[in-house]
Amino acid sequence: MTTTASRPDVLLYTAFSGDPAGGNPAGVVLDASALGDGEMLAVAAELGYSESAFLTGPPEGLDGPEGRTYRIRYFSPKAEVPFCGHATVAAAVALAERQGPGPLLFATQAGPVPVEVTAAEDGTLRATLTSVEPHVEEVTDADLAEALAALDWPAADLDPAFPPRVAYAGARHLVLAAATRARLADLDYDFARLEALMHRLDLTTVQLVWRESPTLFHVRDPFPVGGVVEDPATGAAAAAFGGYARELGLVPEDAVLTLRQGEDLGRPGELTVTLRAGDPRVRVSGAGVRIG
Repeated sequence: MTTTASRPDVLLYTAFSGDPAGGNPAGVVLDASALGDGEMLAVAAELGYSESAFLTGPPEGLDGPEGRTYRIRYFSPKAEVPFCGHATVAAAVALAERQGPGPLLFATQAGPVPVEVTAAEDGTLRATLTSVEPHVEEVTDADLAEALAALDWPAADLDPAFPPRVAYAGARHLVLAAATRARLADLDYDFARLEALMHRLDLTTVQLVWRESPTLFHVRDPFPVGGVVEDPATGAAAAAFGGYARELGLVPEDAVLTLRQGEDLGRPGELTVTLRAGDPRVRVSGAGVRIG
């Protein structure tokens, strides 16, 4: 996307993959100081990616690395969202290409999010974000029934080991676990019906998961409230899921989980979720690379 008199360059990156054809693409505007809310929304809508990131100088009073601290906002094609993991990774990689690897601090609507960018021997950049403190909420029987009806998932197809919950680590996600990989792969939902429920519950995505092994999960994220049928790789939901899995005792307090996402969309990506005993926050890591 080229520069115009009213719009700066929009950089295109993918997150949670080192392959431009994988992971989740995001637009990144490194200096959005001249853009109003409507203009940022228009940029995101024109791109059509699940989210785009818009950076400005840090707010007063935020103590972060000098020259590496920013305010960041995220817009889907339909609305602003409080936190987005893949666009955070994309923005961090874009900055690291210009400033070098190292620490960054992003001021999000959900709170401060530190990010550490490292470079592998082959030059691949990898970003690790640290979420705000997560929490988990119960889901009413009526809301669960409505979600399953919108998804056209029979309740019998859920994994009873993973209770449905709303999980938060910067944004709210409904976590539903499929009993089989085939159930996860068969996703053909009622867009308007699920969108209405998500607006009522203030959800950003629905985090659909299937557990292949104790530390390996396959995930999908319907995102109708953002105007996107499905998010290819969802860092905010990965952080929320890590908090959910730990709080419910489904994984150890110290754990490294691998989430594979995007395979069913032809954009495979991998998210690493790290949990540390004594620290309620969740770390989500992934590679990032420029598109084009």
